[in-house]
Amino acid sequence: MTWDWSAVADFMPRFFEGLLVTLQALVLGALLAFALGLVWAIVLRSGPKPVRWPVAAITEFVRNTPLLVQLFFLYYVLPEWGITLSAMVTGVIGLGLHYSTYTSEVYRAGIDGVPKGQWEAATALNLSRARTWSSVILPQAIRRVAPALGNYVIAMLKDTPMIFVIGVMEMLGQARQFASETFLTVEAFTVVGIAFILIAYPASVLMRALERRLVR
Repeated sequence: MTWDWSAVADFMPRFFEGLLVTLQALVLGALLAFALGLVWAIVLRSGPKPVRWPVAAITEFVRNTPLLVQLFFLYYVLPEWGITLSAMVTGVIGLGLHYSTYTSEVYRAGIDGVPKGQWEAATALNLSRARTWSSVILPQAIRRVAPALGNYVIAMLKDTPMIFVIGVMEMLGQARQFASETFLTVEAFTVVGIAFILIAYPASVLMRALERRLVR
């Protein structure tokens, strides 16, 4: 096995294209996961029963099925029902929906961790339901669970290669295509592996620092 620097140079333009796609999918998927997860958590915590039960069933189903199956369903089955999405949009929705079921549990743990007296104080002040959630409960809950949410962003980063199966050319997808065309596998996959480390490790260090700061 030999290392060919010219192969690295040839791969780098494709790598940067894949890196941009990976970061786009990660950022948009994380925003969707955080937003949907908060909605699921609030509905499961305080929603009416006719709404809670379907939401609970959907989140359990999504949480207990593989992300790969969900991506195939969104991309190949939904068009049979008249819903056609681009590969990138499908990948973002798949990542966001899948991880929203996990972030909802994180939010719910944070909400349950808010002291009961805070709810009682909001009631005593005659705050509306919306004001209680937005001004009293959620600021405290989100502050408690921010490090855990950050960990899911790192987990989502490591799952972004799955969107290659529906045609999204992220970093690993570009490496696979380059390797299939040139038969030079070591250089492309090594560059991608290093890139994942360079993105994920600083993020994990930042999350630990944030956790220590919030504890203080």
